[in-house]
This record gives sequence, structure tokens and C-alpha cells, in this order.
Amino acid sequence: MEGPVCLIVNPHAGGGRAMRLLPGVAAALRAQGRTFRVERTTSMDHARALARGARDAGELVAAMGGDGLTGAVAGELRGGTGVLVVLPGGRGNDFARKLGIPHDPVAACELLVDGAEREVDLALAGETAYLGILSAGIDSDVNRIANETRLPLGMQVYVYGLLRAIVRWREARWELTVDGERSRFPGYSVAVANSGVFGGGMYLVPGASLDDGLLDVVAIGRKSRVAYLRNLPRVFRGTHLSEPAVSLFQGREVTFSADRPFTAYADGDPIAELPVTVRVLPRALRVVAPR
Repeated sequence: MEGPVCLIVNPHAGGGRAMRLLPGVAAALRAQGRTFRVERTTSMDHARALARGARDAGELVAAMGGDGLTGAVAGELRGGTGVLVVLPGGRGNDFARKLGIPHDPVAACELLVDGAEREVDLALAGETAYLGILSAGIDSDVNRIANETRLPLGMQVYVYGLLRAIVRWREARWELTVDGERSRFPGYSVAVANSGVFGGGMYLVPGASLDDGLLDVVAIGRKSRVAYLRNLPRVFRGTHLSEPAVSLFQGREVTFSADRPFTAYADGDPIAELPVTVRVLPRALRVVAPR
């Protein structure tokens, strides 16, 4: 992959992991003889502005942080207007996991030499793009708790958030419309998946495709708290979809709401208040991935 690189780094990603690994990434890029510059973000809006500038300058745009940063940068490259390079620097790095990109960002730099460009779908919630899974309900509480914690929990932060959230959880009533087909149900959550992976390796939709032009929708209905927790390990293995309270849909446009306010999170960050409409942008992103 030819061209200069704009390396956009979230200095807070992974509890400082991105900054600790940045010198190694810089050394790897220098070893390739590649021209690059490093930009440290101060906010997601700042990251988006940096991505636009790099795109317009004809640079390869490398996101070194978590899924939130990667999604923010990807949204500015939609429509094939730039090429995304993913250098995992956060806790979860689920988009990289789905693509088979190494967890070590130094190793991921090698894809600039021996990788290939791939076109993948983007999801759009309102006007905000995301790569992984947008969800609301108990996941709203879990994400808020996980983002607020300062405990060094690494990839287990989602499990910690869930154990705290479920204590005070009360059932919500949902209205879901997928490509015009409406349903209503009581339960825990609605999730709209692009990549199908979230929470540091939870395969909510293990068969989700990144280039089929479809969103995968998971609705988790009524069940006891004990049953919900008992099913959690199966999500890491991707074997939970046969559970009676879990429903799976596919479509190109999804709208959902609940009987009380929820914030929808995507790629680990708050993205919209309910009700929200999500649509897919087929093969709208060019990304460097393993061959």
C-alpha cells in the first residue's frame, strides 16, 4: 500500500495503551521508509476533523485507538473517499478482530506492506457512522458503567458493567421495525450489528458479514436475570442465538424505540437517543486488511 500516513492516536485509549505502543508503531513505519505524521486527538470531533484533513490531503488514514476512534475516522472516509488503516490501541478492538487484524499495532503495520484493500459496509445512525454494533437497553447501562470505571479491568470491563447494571435492571417494552416490518416485545435490549462483534470479543452475531449490504438485528426478550447471566458465556462463543428469548432479523433499515429513555451506544460510545433509525451503506469504506 503506497502513500504517506496520517496516524491519528487517541492518547487515552486502552488506559494509555495506545501511547505506550506508539514508539514501536513509529519505528515500524520508519523501517518501511514511509512518510508519516502523528496527530493526537482531544475529542471525537477533533478526530473526525483530522480524518477529513488527511483524506483531503490524499494520505492513508491510520486510526490508533479503540473502536470508537476507528468508527469516527471511518465515518469521514465513507463513500470510498479515503483508505482506513486500523492499528488497534484500545481495550476491545472488535472491528480489528472481525477483520483478522493483529491485536498488536506494530504487527498490524505490516499490512501496509502485505495486506490488501477491502470494501466493507458502514452503518449510519442518523448521520453518525459506526462499524460494530449499536445497542440500547441494558447495554446502555453497561456501556455507561464501563466507560465511567477507572479500574484496570481490560477486556473484562463489559462483564463488570453488566454485573453492576443487572442488579437495578427493570424490563422495557420495545417497538422494532426492520424494513417496514413492525414488532413489539418486552425485554432487555435491541442491537443493530454491522460487524457482529462487541464488548471485547462477544460474538453477538457470529455469522455477520461486513460486505453483504445487510444489518443484523438482535432482540433479547423476556427472561429472568439468572437466565440472562447464565447465557452470557455463550455470547463469547457465539452459541447463544438458539436461546428462546433471542430473536434475529436482517434488513437494510432499522428503527426502534422503548417505553422509557435510553441512550444508544455504538463502538463503545454514546451515539444517539431513542428512537433511532439505522441504515446500511453497502461497501462504503475502503480498509486495509489481511489478504
